[in-house]
Amino acid sequence: MTRQIPVGKVATYGQLATYLGSPRAARAVGYAMFNVPDESIPWHRVINSQGRISIGGHQHRPDLQRFKLEDEGVEFSESGRVDLNKWGWLPIRTVELPVN
Repeated sequence: MTRQIPVGKVATYGQLATYLGSPRAARAVGYAMFNVPDESIPWHRVINSQGRISIGGHQHRPDLQRFKLEDEGVEFSESGRVDLNKWGWLPIRTVELPVN
């Protein structure tokens, strides 16, 4: 699902958790993003619900995440927030209807 977030857009940990059917699992999504081993998953496009970069570790440093987002055109306010109304991405979940 994270691969579906378009370049220049962000989603929150909570949005991804809700999309996956576990709205209370935002921390688990954060932990999963923290443990992404390479660039095959765009971990940098996932931020917290306040539009901020969460504290990272040595592998996914906050300054690297911000650099990657800014490189995609995402803008940060002076207080370090991303405007989720402007840069946020809302996934559309398709539901298959039963065939009669």
